[in-house]
Amino acid sequence: MPLPPPDPLRSREVVFHALQLVGTPYRFGGMSPEGGFDCSGLVLYVHQASGGPRMPRTVREQMAMDLPGVPEGQRVAGDLVFFGQAGRPNHIGIYVGEGRFVHAPSTGGTVRLDRLDSPYWRTRYLGTRRVPG
Repeated sequence: MPLPPPDPLRSREVVFHALQLVGTPYRFGGMSPEGGFDCSGLVLYVHQASGGPRMPRTVREQMAMDLPGVPEGQRVAGDLVFFGQAGRPNHIGIYVGEGRFVHAPSTGGTVRLDRLDSPYWRTRYLGTRRVPG
């Protein structure tokens, strides 16, 4: 599938909504600012709040969507970044630019910004996908 050009307005909306949620508590199965988020719930909520397409609920379903892959060096704000081990996706975040992404990392944590090139995330990175505008 060819890589669609980014929609700057949509990208800004996605990043705006994602950054507003930094600090929200992590909650397994969570899908709202009031109740907390897990990683896939955060992505689902941000895309709905930004007027985007309906997203599936789990990381595996989100990675299985028919979305174009983004080659290294062509990431733009709003793209989805996937992580896992042994090729199996188990985590997702929203790329916000400058090598950083927003995600809901783990129990006891909060939604936060991290760097893709950190040793932990770099070794678990599976790829980037673009949600069409």
